[in-house]
Amino acid sequence: MSSQSTPQNITDKVEEMANQAQMKKDEMMSQTSMNSQSSDQNASYTSQASNLLQQTGEQMKNMAQGAAEAVKNTLGMNNATNNASNAPDTNHPSNPFSRG
Repeated sequence: MSSQSTPQNITDKVEEMANQAQMKKDEMMSQTSMNSQSSDQNASYTSQASNLLQQTGEQMKNMAQGAAEAVKNTLGMNNATNNASNAPDTNHPSNPFSRG
């Protein structure tokens, strides 16, 4: 018996190769889809982390400003409390500088 290719054998091989190519294509498309989903998820995580860091930074800034204001108030150096409306009344009888 000779090992000659018959039209049926050729057709079978072509179909087998086409099926293998289709399976490989499906596998590659699945990997691409998973990579895309992973990339989208990583971008979402990055955005969330960025927002968290920004909020934390703002909170720390506000806390530091509040602490600075508290120190200024304690030491009497706060400009808001040293304005003219809070200055002692020089006409008040208990003011030692109004006598004279």
